[in-house]
Amino acid sequence: MSNVFLDLIHKRRTIYAIGRHVNHSPEYLSDLIQQAIKQSPSSFNSQSSRAVILFNAEHEKFWNFVKAQLKTYAKDEASALKTEAKMDSFIAGFGTVLFFEDQDVVKDLQAQFPSYADNFPVWAEHSTAIAQFATWAALNSDGLGASLQHYNPIVDEQVHAEWDIPKNWKLRAQLVFGSIEADASEKTYMDDAVRFKVFK
Repeated sequence: MSNVFLDLIHKRRTIYAIGRHVNHSPEYLSDLIQQAIKQSPSSFNSQSSRAVILFNAEHEKFWNFVKAQLKTYAKDEASALKTEAKMDSFIAGFGTVLFFEDQDVVKDLQAQFPSYADNFPVWAEHSTAIAQFATWAALNSDGLGASLQHYNPIVDEQVHAEWDIPKNWKLRAQLVFGSIEADASEKTYMDDAVRFKVFK
């Protein structure tokens, strides 16, 4: 099957071996990321997704925050070294997108539409997931590799303090990106018959 969009998302993979051999400027990539999030759908067109885009020393600062926090969880020296190496692999990248969801938007929708109140937090998670995927695919379409990480909430307080993030923004994920320094391993798929049902 040939489809331009499917071809793009088929190429999107989790890339851990990333670097800084990037031909695009931070300005170009910031615009690309913002447009990907802006064009992502959200329930009731709530546009609840928020993002902080970090480059250079700011990008490194975030992963050093995570590294410092994770050291407190390490059980022994070997696990501490393994964790440090993983964080250093993220630091080696070109930038990081911090994805947030604005909880004030969720609360406002709950107040406006009480019959759907229980669903709005769930739908907000859908919104951020779509924004994350769209950003990931957009970066990949320009030849960059990325991996999606979830080190919230262990660094939430530091993130909010360091970059003056509103309290109502809830950190949901971190997309670290850069040049592709090594290809991803081959992806395997479960049998379609297990995953899908089609009725005609």
